[in-house]
Amino acid sequence: MTITKPVFDCWVDQPLPELLRLCRLAIEEGDFSMVERWREAGGRTLGHFQVYFPTEIAHAAGMLPVKMCGAPVEPNNADSRFGSYLCSILKTSLELSLSGQVTLDMFVSHPICDAARNLAAIWGRNHEYPCQILYLPQNANSRGSAPYLTGEYNRLRAEAGQISGIEATDERLRASIELYNTSRALVRELYAIKRDTPWKITAEDAYSLVAIGGRIPVEEHIALLQAALPAIRERQTKAEDRIRVVFEGAFCEQPPLDLIRMVGRSCYIVDDDFLIGLRWLLEDVPNDGDPAAALAEAYLERSSYSPVQHDNRKPKEKMLIKRLRAAKAEAVVLTAAKMCEPGLEEQVAYVHALDSEKVPYFLSEFEENMSNFGSLELQVETFVENLLFS
Repeated sequence: MTITKPVFDCWVDQPLPELLRLCRLAIEEGDFSMVERWREAGGRTLGHFQVYFPTEIAHAAGMLPVKMCGAPVEPNNADSRFGSYLCSILKTSLELSLSGQVTLDMFVSHPICDAARNLAAIWGRNHEYPCQILYLPQNANSRGSAPYLTGEYNRLRAEAGQISGIEATDERLRASIELYNTSRALVRELYAIKRDTPWKITAEDAYSLVAIGGRIPVEEHIALLQAALPAIRERQTKAEDRIRVVFEGAFCEQPPLDLIRMVGRSCYIVDDDFLIGLRWLLEDVPNDGDPAAALAEAYLERSSYSPVQHDNRKPKEKMLIKRLRAAKAEAVVLTAAKMCEPGLEEQVAYVHALDSEKVPYFLSEFEENMSNFGSLELQVETFVENLLFS
């Protein structure tokens, strides 16, 4: 079944402040009601865990791809399914499903770390729908990576089509790629505004505008961004005397919106790795020839960097310095989620690179459900004042 009637409340007619408030509220409260409305209208849903999933595949099969990246909920049901030493995002993502806040018809994860490699199996024990693992290439530099990944995409493509009853043909997949190319271009435009005129949009509002795209149809996210971006550019707000920073370390578990808001009160966050999976592809996907092969090529050749992808051409510490320079940032807020082995390991390389380049940085940890920011805010303010007045 293909759904043509919008199921998402049409916020595009709202004035910009109200549009941003509604997006922010949905993210802050973990509201997935728009996903449930999609299912009530007869649609099927595919939940995908961090970091990257080719959402075009779900869309081509007539399914709504739903980004499962945790939420501000207590894992009362999910806690007993995991060890206490594991990161929060595994538990809160499963909690959304176990508690009925999100209803899925298929779930896809991939082994980004030791903790996540068993997530699909744990999810499958607790649900009757298919739970798949997407095995992204461990060696992105291998000659066989692209054809291997094309085969993986085609496997998931066939599975999604069986569940939805809609075959993800090459024609449908090319149409989906075209839509997502448009969506990604608009997100890049949003980040250009953040980089060039960060005083025109707060850090938490920019985050929410991207994050809501993981819960609504891409067509409606495009309409939302097309309404918001011109209004943001036209804002008559004045620049303030704040330092420009890159926020690094939120590639998987996401910081609470209050943490982003808190940092944004003292600094301009001009670039970041928030929700990097939704922004993984840095260029348009070529839309001729084999569409699955084009998506595989884009993942390998037109993508960002992350601690969970191993590519000798993209050393993380050098890519961070490149991101810093491109954004004309003066410092880095370097974080990692608690219990996150890949994130904490990368901090060592990042610190060495930043020290070598004599770039100031603020080092910290976070958890998605943390709620007390008083001490951390004081530390950030002290860090900023030292830079401003030293």
